[in-house]
Amino acid sequence: MAKEYSFRGKSFEEIQKLSLNEFADLLPSRSRRSIKRGFSPMQKALLKKVEAGKNNIETHSRDMIVVPQMVGKMIKVYNGKEFVAIQITEEMLGHFLGEYSLTRRGVKHSAPGVGATRSSAALSVR
Repeated sequence: MAKEYSFRGKSFEEIQKLSLNEFADLLPSRSRRSIKRGFSPMQKALLKKVEAGKNNIETHSRDMIVVPQMVGKMIKVYNGKEFVAIQITEEMLGHFLGEYSLTRRGVKHSAPGVGATRSSAALSVR
């Protein structure tokens, strides 16, 4: 038996019927304040593309909050180097797009470079 998804006690079907301001009332304060103050022109353009039914959308707007209209869409978010494809699901509601497109990579250490140790100073540098 699969567990039914709920967000703050409401099913996804109920959330889809809510207006944007009613949805904002369910969010934490930072997200709610961001929505109630209004979206930036870049965020408005992204919402228009989502509502137009486009599926493969590229955006630099990492501070956009995931709203119910985005669920099921594939959105590519810029991480500073490339666009990272993100499939939006119900569990992402209320989060920021930038949370899913990491900008930093993990450090992978290997052997020390030339000049890093005293023993490597004796080697000839070619």
